[in-house]
Amino acid sequence: MEWENLSPFKKLLKSRKFLLLVLDTVVSIALFVVSSYVPGYEEAVKFLIGALQPVFVALIIAISVEDAAIARNGG
Repeated sequence: MEWENLSPFKKLLKSRKFLLLVLDTVVSIALFVVSSYVPGYEEAVKFLIGALQPVFVALIIAISVEDAAIARNGG
């Protein structure tokens, strides 16, 4: 099945950027829940979320730049 023939929802589910966003959200929520139920780890969880967020954002930006380059070259 070609990309152009997919419905918008199916395109979203196959998007690398969207899947990274979902993964980032799940990891952040999981870490927040851990900090809520395990006392004493609040600072460590804040550090982990703060350290992981830029990595996810950088990956999403890199994929966007790659997609733009492909589109610009007619791909």
